[in-house]
Amino acid sequence: MEYEAVIGLEVHAQLLTDSKAFCSCTTKFGAAPNSNTCPICQGMPGVLPVLNRKALEFTVLMALACHCDIKPVSRFARKNYYYPDLPKNYQISQYELPVAEHGWVEIETDGETRRISLTRIHMEEDAGKLIHDERKPVSYVDLNRTGVPLIEIVSEPEIKSPEEAAAYLKSLRSILVYLRICDGNMEEGSFRCDANVSVRPKGESTLGVKAELKNMNSFRYVQKALQYEIDRQIELVREGGRVVQETRLFDPSTGITASMRSKEQAHDYRYFPDPDLLPLRVDDDLIERMRSRLPELPAEKRDRFVRDLGIPLYDAGVLTASRELAGYFEETVKLCPNPKSVSNWIMTELMRMLKGDEAGIANCPVSPAGLAELLRLVEQGTISGKMAKTLFEKAYASGRDPVALFEEDRKVQISDQIELGKIIGKVLDDNPGEVARYLSGKKQLLGFFVGQVMKETSGQANPKLVNGMLIAELAKRSTSGS
Repeated sequence: MEYEAVIGLEVHAQLLTDSKAFCSCTTKFGAAPNSNTCPICQGMPGVLPVLNRKALEFTVLMALACHCDIKPVSRFARKNYYYPDLPKNYQISQYELPVAEHGWVEIETDGETRRISLTRIHMEEDAGKLIHDERKPVSYVDLNRTGVPLIEIVSEPEIKSPEEAAAYLKSLRSILVYLRICDGNMEEGSFRCDANVSVRPKGESTLGVKAELKNMNSFRYVQKALQYEIDRQIELVREGGRVVQETRLFDPSTGITASMRSKEQAHDYRYFPDPDLLPLRVDDDLIERMRSRLPELPAEKRDRFVRDLGIPLYDAGVLTASRELAGYFEETVKLCPNPKSVSNWIMTELMRMLKGDEAGIANCPVSPAGLAELLRLVEQGTISGKMAKTLFEKAYASGRDPVALFEEDRKVQISDQIELGKIIGKVLDDNPGEVARYLSGKKQLLGFFVGQVMKETSGQANPKLVNGMLIAELAKRSTSGS
């Protein structure tokens, strides 16, 4: 019997507010343990939470970007459970009345585009963090993260494969980063997900028993964890076993999942409306104000790049992966209206340099204007592609303008016609077969001769001058019959 996977994802995104969800403590990452806390986020008796308005605005912004229905009235609830990193013994979340429901996110896998439906988007506060001592059997509690504002984005169980799950997460992360409401950093935990996985015979509509997967802090780990769990469940069912509803942890070092605890049901958390927080009302004015702040989102920008600039879909997907990279590309194209050339350069040379020093495009030392001028020199035949790469690397390393560097290098560029004439003569003498083919009509071989001259001069020859001298010398040889 053939089986298929059914996957639903619960994504937690930390909102980029300066203060926590219900108090004024800073959300800054990396502070000394327990230094960003106060009586409210520590859950001291008698304190009252006050909702961070910016967190609500960011939630509405994300709901609009995902085509959700925004509810005029929602309610905060207490999610009750005991864990050492939860000082109040409950988490402020939302249950029966979330801020937004339904909606969808578009993904693309294997050249096909489809929509993954969303169940809900709701607000909640984060828990603290346990730090386990590797030398002795003790754990420490850091409450800095307690109370940091989150949104939880819950998908419908419509994801069919680990590859689709990764595509969904990348799409969701891209939207959050474009909106500038979450930095999307999976390693620091500001973008993280839990996965609910089940299997069933192909063609059936009834869902199987699900396992929840945790501890996946990269797209690659999500795919590996899901694939392992799918294979585990299928093998278990085929051998006559039964999948148990449980929470499992993924171990990146071994690539396997292991049982952590039995999976709780909603009633286990004893949800009830938080008596310290009034029902939340989202009026039309707030929704329209947030709608006016929506930027062009990744999918829209990608489609526009393909339609209006004529670049391939793959290129457009890479260039729109971040709002800043897309902006860099567009600024460069305005100054050098050759989109494909600009796209090729950014995707190869620029992204290689950025990856090499782990810098972001916002910190790129070469401006769009600098890159545009460099590409213009190549198109004009003033410099070769090889020289342009060398200039770009120098400009990136020094932070100087590539054209200014070119003007300095130009002083040492080989432009002496006598010296170039000798090199051109040698290249033609060394390639008599190619010369004969050129003279018989294969004019495209001119590029081969130019390349050989540039190779002989280590890229220092003036390519425009080389072109003219080669044409003249070949014409002379055609006349003389040599």
